[in-house]
Amino acid sequence: MKKVLTCFLFIFLFLNKNFGQNFTTSNLPIVLIETGGQTIWDEPKIMATMRIIARTDGQPNSIFDAPNVYNGQIGIEYRGQSSQWYDKKPYTIELRNADTTDRAVSLLGMPEESDWALIQPLNDKSLMRDVLAHHLAGEIMDWAPRTRYCEVVLNGNYVGVYVLLEKIKRDANRVNIAKLEEKDTADLKLTGGYLLSMDKWFGGGPGGDWASIYPPFQGSTATTFFQLIYPKPEDRTPQQLSYIKNHLHDFEKAMADWQPNNGGTPIYEDWIDASSWINFLLINEISKNTDGYRLSSYFSKDRDDRDPRLKMGPVWDFNIAFGIGDYCEGQFTSGWAKDFNDVCGGDSWVIHFWWEKLCRDTVFQKKTVARWQSLRQTIWSNDRLNFTVDSLAGVISEAQFRNFQRWPVLGQYVWPNSFIGQTWQQEVDYLKTFLKNRVAWMDANVPKLDLTALPAFPDLLYTRVFPNPLPAGQALVLEFSNDFDVATFSLFDSAGRQVIKSEKLPKGNRVQHKIQLPSLGSGVYFYKINVGNDQVKEGKIVVQ
Repeated sequence: MKKVLTCFLFIFLFLNKNFGQNFTTSNLPIVLIETGGQTIWDEPKIMATMRIIARTDGQPNSIFDAPNVYNGQIGIEYRGQSSQWYDKKPYTIELRNADTTDRAVSLLGMPEESDWALIQPLNDKSLMRDVLAHHLAGEIMDWAPRTRYCEVVLNGNYVGVYVLLEKIKRDANRVNIAKLEEKDTADLKLTGGYLLSMDKWFGGGPGGDWASIYPPFQGSTATTFFQLIYPKPEDRTPQQLSYIKNHLHDFEKAMADWQPNNGGTPIYEDWIDASSWINFLLINEISKNTDGYRLSSYFSKDRDDRDPRLKMGPVWDFNIAFGIGDYCEGQFTSGWAKDFNDVCGGDSWVIHFWWEKLCRDTVFQKKTVARWQSLRQTIWSNDRLNFTVDSLAGVISEAQFRNFQRWPVLGQYVWPNSFIGQTWQQEVDYLKTFLKNRVAWMDANVPKLDLTALPAFPDLLYTRVFPNPLPAGQALVLEFSNDFDVATFSLFDSAGRQVIKSEKLPKGNRVQHKIQLPSLGSGVYFYKINVGNDQVKEGKIVVQ
């Protein structure tokens, strides 16, 4: 018998030369997927088989062990948008019975469901950003997708370290909102639950399910698209789609008409669960998520008798976070992710106007400051954050060697790397240093959101330059709040030459000041706003 097994092992490895440097065992769960010669596509899903091995006796998992977590049919397809560009592909997995119907199963200790995702850290060479963000979110939100590291073998080929995680969907153990039946077309039952997202135009059809009638910010030509995730297109009724569209339109109109700090109870408290929005803000800010607020941004509306307010979350997609991105200031530990429009306002997908209004409201500011300070004293303390990162690193310290043998990207630029470490440990150290410096910056700057707790105008508290990109020949509009006697605006070209002499700015709260530019060639220019004696605000303008 021993000779037979040895012979089988030799034949198996010989026929599978790309089997991950003779990959046979792992301390991580092993996922083996076979497509029977079929090619995996973006869509539709193809039928395949999947086996998951995760021993419970403390011994290493082996590809020759009997599958003890799952052994059966699946539907599989590529998932994601930009992540599909990479050779290492992400997948959507649907557990199925032999007749292709859904099969709900608990995987690796996570609550049973049929829908799962396998995401593939590749440009994130720490292999930890998504897992870290979802862990931190799970500590402060009602629910965040749970994650499990694993190593994956596809059609006999080792394809590296992956993360198995729960997909976002309505479920008692996931987004716990009321179930909406097709018969629920009137009265209380029609009011929920609904799961939505703001994302690119991919969704229920061209342009998503529908588009906001409000621009994301003044002067923007971008459009905010809404997708109705639940109920699915094949399950929803016209009455349900009409209800949630009208509800969201009424909310947007209320927000557009409302002015922050106008006395009384802020109007948004009738419409949103502010605590969920604050938690959503803080997880996107601690991670400096370049895609935060504007892409893969989920929110929900429950049935009115359960909770009539819009709840922000759950969170999703942090592969361009924690300092990894080399664009739109994502690499800097300073600055707010929520101010993306000020930095990259010419992007096709920008942050919707809700957030700018909320963040100017003193009641929302006070609650945000209190929440941040509470978290920093407890579950988001420096010690806890370091422990979390070190623990995740310990889980994958063995498997990362095999992953980078299969995908030799260490020391190479993989879009959009702002840092290129020569080793996995350097990538981990960079992540830890970024997180340490990021929370230090937030400790100093989150309290400034609560303007009433500080002397009046201790800084140039608010600035926005638009349009950006700027059409050649058009005046630049600078919107700001300033209480200094001396405040000036200067503009420099990419060589550092000053192209606008220092122009004095007036005092006032949210002043809009037009600056007529000289004839400028297309390119990148840098502005500097000097306030008081030594305080400076800097930014970038693209002239088309």
